[in-house]
Amino acid sequence: MVTRLADGVWWFDLQGVNAYLVDDGEVTLVDTGMPWHASEIQTGIERVVGSLSAVDRVLMTHFDFDHVGGLNGLVDSGLDAPVAIGVDDEPYLARRERPVWHNRKGLFQRVTDITRDAPAVPLEPVEDGDTVGGFNVYHTPGHTPGHTAFVDESRSLALVGDLVRERGGEFRVPPWFLNYDHQEAEASLQSYVERAPAVDVVCQGHGTPFVESGSDQLSAVAGTLAAAE
Repeated sequence: MVTRLADGVWWFDLQGVNAYLVDDGEVTLVDTGMPWHASEIQTGIERVVGSLSAVDRVLMTHFDFDHVGGLNGLVDSGLDAPVAIGVDDEPYLARRERPVWHNRKGLFQRVTDITRDAPAVPLEPVEDGDTVGGFNVYHTPGHTPGHTAFVDESRSLALVGDLVRERGGEFRVPPWFLNYDHQEAEASLQSYVERAPAVDVVCQGHGTPFVESGSDQLSAVAGTLAAAE
């Protein structure tokens, strides 16, 4: 299902995971769901901007099967756009390296990534402080080593991947067993809140995105973490 969240911002609700499309004169796809979501994402893109060829770039918030899984299917169907991903996750997406087996999350990533090929589009590693199109890059490690949030201040928009997930109308940090390093994930949220500009629309990887005062919701979670220290 495709839902318009704000001017030029659409949410693809893939039943358990989210992808997003942003059209600010250039078209940006954010995350690509599972492999079986590729056709659904393609249909949504065609509905909003006409065709896959209209997509100028892809932003990957992190290397997890449920966020990168649909990429190859989209490329096979005609997507031809560079993919920006955090520098510490890029070697995994490119299949030059395998996730570490001695971390519970890395081991799970190895198992779920057995059959995937390296994508046949350019990969562009990004670091904290970079810009990609109209988006500022924030390195937010913990959920994965290269987890990245992308912020378009002009649209009051943040795409934060699995930095948080929504449940019951509130944001929460993903549970410890879904993170490479849970303490680092919590610290990344606190650092992000301190550094990033306030925005209305916050789009995360799981659950319903916020379209009003989204940064206040992130600050509330960060405040709870700080109080517990």
